[in-house]
Amino acid sequence: MGLPNYTKITKNGVEYLDGTDRCMYTMKELSRAALRDVGKFICKIARPKLPRHTGRARKYLQYWVRSKQDIPDLRIGYKVAGFHGGFYETGTSKTPKLSPIYGSVADNVNEIRRIEGQYLSAIEDENRALGLISEEEYADDE
Repeated sequence: MGLPNYTKITKNGVEYLDGTDRCMYTMKELSRAALRDVGKFICKIARPKLPRHTGRARKYLQYWVRSKQDIPDLRIGYKVAGFHGGFYETGTSKTPKLSPIYGSVADNVNEIRRIEGQYLSAIEDENRALGLISEEEYADDE
């Protein structure tokens, strides 16, 4: 979906420009882009913390930015084939709790805030905001 145009309303010779759709689109896309970069960062930090028995937990760690709802959100976890990675997060009776994802997030809160602030401060300048938003779909960079 491309950037919405301004809505023009002409009434009694006066032309009104309504840019709320454009503003809402820009804000949603900026928050989505910020969450995408946070997801990449957390996966990059959490992968080395996982034990390397077979390498599946590292390989299948990924993030999802869900943007179909009004407010986008970020989920970080394991694909179906690497579901054993969840056992490292919570622990079992035989393996200790490692918490690689939770620990990465808790240790890097300031860096996450910096990444989010970089995107969300671009709301003030429309041209800068449009430069940060990329229209093409993104894939999990490993």
